[in-house]
Amino acid sequence: MNTIVSKLLFPFHESLKGHSTIQMLKELERSQWLKREEITRLQKERLAVFIKSVKEDVPYYKSLFNGKGALEDIPFQTKKAIRENTERLRSVRAGRLKRSNTGGSTGEPLIFYLGKRRISADIAAKVRATRWWGVDIGDREVVIWGSPVELTKQDRIRQVRDSLFRTRLLSAFDMNDETMGRYAEYIRKFRPLHVFGYPSSIYLLCRYARKKGVRLDDLGVKVVFCTAERLYDHQRDFISETFSAPVANGYGGRDAGFIAHECPEGRMHLTDENIIVEIADPAGNILKPGESGEIVVTQLESGDYPFLRYRTGDIGVVSDESCPCGRNLGVLKSVEGRSTDFIVAPDGRIMHGLALIYVVRDTEGVEGFKILQEDRDSIKIFLSVNQAFTEKSEERIRTDFTKRLGGDVKLEFVYKDRVQPEKSGKFRYVESKVKI
Repeated sequence: MNTIVSKLLFPFHESLKGHSTIQMLKELERSQWLKREEITRLQKERLAVFIKSVKEDVPYYKSLFNGKGALEDIPFQTKKAIRENTERLRSVRAGRLKRSNTGGSTGEPLIFYLGKRRISADIAAKVRATRWWGVDIGDREVVIWGSPVELTKQDRIRQVRDSLFRTRLLSAFDMNDETMGRYAEYIRKFRPLHVFGYPSSIYLLCRYARKKGVRLDDLGVKVVFCTAERLYDHQRDFISETFSAPVANGYGGRDAGFIAHECPEGRMHLTDENIIVEIADPAGNILKPGESGEIVVTQLESGDYPFLRYRTGDIGVVSDESCPCGRNLGVLKSVEGRSTDFIVAPDGRIMHGLALIYVVRDTEGVEGFKILQEDRDSIKIFLSVNQAFTEKSEERIRTDFTKRLGGDVKLEFVYKDRVQPEKSGKFRYVESKVKI
């Protein structure tokens, strides 16, 4: 069945969507073994082509280049600039683009667009990284992810596709003893070869399984992939012990792309063929390997809607060390931040913070926000808004929060000119002081 999916169904699916994923994947599997200087040369060649197309075809950048062509001469791209120039960032040569948005864990709410080559590149990079661990498309997979309980028509279509590819999606938005009991039972029955999802959600499920004496270590799981949040050492150790499998960390986002993934030797390899990563200090100076600063990303396959020297808001360190695995891709030594708390409802239900983040983020007029839970019964919503935000907007948030948390929760809205970031400079959208 695995061969049918990976060799027939998946290529057909990608071709049907107009993606060049298969061709890109073959190239990525070849280029990862090139010498370091060859990878660097390939990167520079692709950067030159990318900058030329952006300079000529993207209205926003025509006025910024002023004859400059070197990467370091180009101004940093911020979320604010993208929000203010949403249409001007679209290439005049772009075809139909897919609307997307950030997940809410790494900065202010952001709407942007993706071209088919960019989507193909991200998929190809992810597949390459999973193959490092001996798993492939078509291997049984459980995904613990932000998913609505009530499915739309598009969600149902996605369910059919996932079923064909032997992927099962479990919602991270409503994890209580009842749902986690069902999840653990389903995982035992399904016997996945790999598990993918938020580290905090997988960790919570593992805690439940250990507490209830449900074994997950005899299923044959090869690897657990964690992404979208910071993976803490205690989470890694506990998850690995519970599943009796290694844990592989991944770093990236809907906006910046598939940036880095951990290999079996423990290094986070950068997707150098598609992405250039710079590390910048607060003044905008580019730092050397080994120095900590903000991760700045240039996505070389984003010509239709460019991410060029994009400030992610994450803090990280790159390294010029070599890896025993033999791949000569760059190494992301560490990345900080990117953790999202859980919210505990008055009745004890536990849900991933993204369940609330999505509601506020997608409300028109919201420019910044933070959700603070001080105890089970009360939540403060700090908001920075513009004129598009109305009384109906507040009521929409209140109604949705009450629906998710129950009618006993006390909601307090606090309006500010600007919602301040943490001391680290990172925005933390959800903070819960309730122990789970």
